[in-house]
Amino acid sequence: MNSPTRQIKEKDIEIRRQWLLYDASSAVLGRLASVIAYRLRGKHKPVYAPHLDVGDFVVVVNAEKVRVTGNKENNKMYYRHTGYPGGLREMPLHRLRETHPDRILKNAVRGMLPKGPLGRKMLSKLKIYTGQAHPHAAQNPQPQEN
Repeated sequence: MNSPTRQIKEKDIEIRRQWLLYDASSAVLGRLASVIAYRLRGKHKPVYAPHLDVGDFVVVVNAEKVRVTGNKENNKMYYRHTGYPGGLREMPLHRLRETHPDRILKNAVRGMLPKGPLGRKMLSKLKIYTGQAHPHAAQNPQPQEN
């Protein structure tokens, strides 16, 4: 008789979370977002399990300087709904960059994470800031190459 495959539990492993620092200036949006999602999920760790949150904290600075290729600056649209009938709102990338530049990267990373409570928990470990300054100096985030 075969023994069943054992699922690892969060209490069985020691999760060591690092703080990582990424500079978004001159980084391409999708490439940076995929690296960040990989780190938030914890797929680079030997204790990775798809049903556990074992990822690291990620701090991103200079979010307003993230690049896009092609004509996405004018053609890419972001959609949201107000919750009222006929409340679909759309905003092109260049306008979103003027008003909320951090949401560009956050939306890209959100789409690459699991949907549901686990993905929302992972996304809460992502800290995005415009400009070079961030309030996480006490955590000593390690600078990473894009």
